[in-house]
Amino acid sequence: MSDPTFPVLFVSHGSPMLPFEQIPARDFMAGLGARLPRPDAILCVSAHWETAVPTASTALHPETIHDFYGFPEALYRLTYKAPGAPALAERAKALLNAAGLPAATDPERGLDHGAWNPLLLIYPKADIPVTQLSIQHPAGPGHHLAVGRALQPLRQERVLILASGGAVHNLRQFGIDRETPAAWATGFDDWLADRVAAQDAASLIEYRRLKPEGIQAHPRDEHFLPFFVALGAGEGEAGRPIHRSFAHGSLSMASYAWGELAPDQARAA
Repeated sequence: MSDPTFPVLFVSHGSPMLPFEQIPARDFMAGLGARLPRPDAILCVSAHWETAVPTASTALHPETIHDFYGFPEALYRLTYKAPGAPALAERAKALLNAAGLPAATDPERGLDHGAWNPLLLIYPKADIPVTQLSIQHPAGPGHHLAVGRALQPLRQERVLILASGGAVHNLRQFGIDRETPAAWATGFDDWLADRVAAQDAASLIEYRRLKPEGIQAHPRDEHFLPFFVALGAGEGEAGRPIHRSFAHGSLSMASYAWGELAPDQARAA
């Protein structure tokens, strides 16, 4: 029997405080691991690591990077001690190079909160090897779609591609309209779900031109770029939202999947 084609995920990781927050997105994330086939390794594309070319970490024991300030001390005590996945990092580099995309590896890079924050909830035992892949902010959505396409073969190699960012991410509006997200935020969130369902990658790439709310949803779009890696890796399949909610008024916590997941038992109950 051949190995399954692993799903591709895009998750909105929200605030670094997500592991402590009593919000629907935390509950969703905490139940997500049970819905996934167990991978041999995880490739996590984080919005919080920017480099000139796609770069994967070959660290054997990735450190937990607390790349934020001003939060409660309990957050800085959290660690995620998963083993590294250097062989996967080299494989990702080779696939990118074969697709004509210069790539590199970094022997020291640990896991920033774009990676360990969701992984702490999805796989709390930290027993699955993980490597992190960087983004290239100036290169834009089309480049990241190509990165995802190049990485598609990993889905046949028992690798979970986990892209982590934000479906709507405007920290300038953080906490405003906390109870009811603003119309610009929900409007973009709805448009994103609609275009994903339509497999309309062309419009998604041009979101800043085609959707007036796009610039307000992503004043600087580093948190949206991992989405395009997932979109490229899932190309040929209809993506779908597997969670939708808002936190702090201006952060969409929407998550998307391409490929099969087990039913959400919490919802079924």
